[in-house]
Amino acid sequence: MIVIAYDGSKDAKAAVTQAGKLFSGQRATVVTVWQRFVDTMARVGGIGVVLDYQEIDDAAEKNAAERADEGAQLAKLAGLDAVAKTMVAEVGVADAILEVAVELDADAVVTGTRGFGSVKSTMLGSVSHQLTHHSDRPVVVIPSPDVAKERREHLAHI
Repeated sequence: MIVIAYDGSKDAKAAVTQAGKLFSGQRATVVTVWQRFVDTMARVGGIGVVLDYQEIDDAAEKNAAERADEGAQLAKLAGLDAVAKTMVAEVGVADAILEVAVELDADAVVTGTRGFGSVKSTMLGSVSHQLTHHSDRPVVVIPSPDVAKERREHLAHI
């Protein structure tokens, strides 16, 4: 059983496809994490407008469920026995993914990578970086085809 982190990005789609090759036929839970609006605003300093937080959260949760379903369908097409799951990030995205992995006693966690450079990754944070440094189980970080190509070109010049 594996847990696949999925946000609908091109990188996440590539990770699902590769996970199907690496773990063909295995059970997989595709998890999409969402964050409550009030938590997002607290993290970025808030805004001075009164909004219907519940309406915003309901929309975010619905969107996350749609992304998770999309990821589970891609995983099935890639040869995995997949189900979808959403999780609200109480602390952080990586923590939520790891919580699912523990809950399901997953053998591994699979995630894509955005391929940020070291400065951008440090500024924005990296879920894949956090997963690899805080997980109690193996984490497979799969670069997208574009990122893999850039890295091959770099390696060819060293």
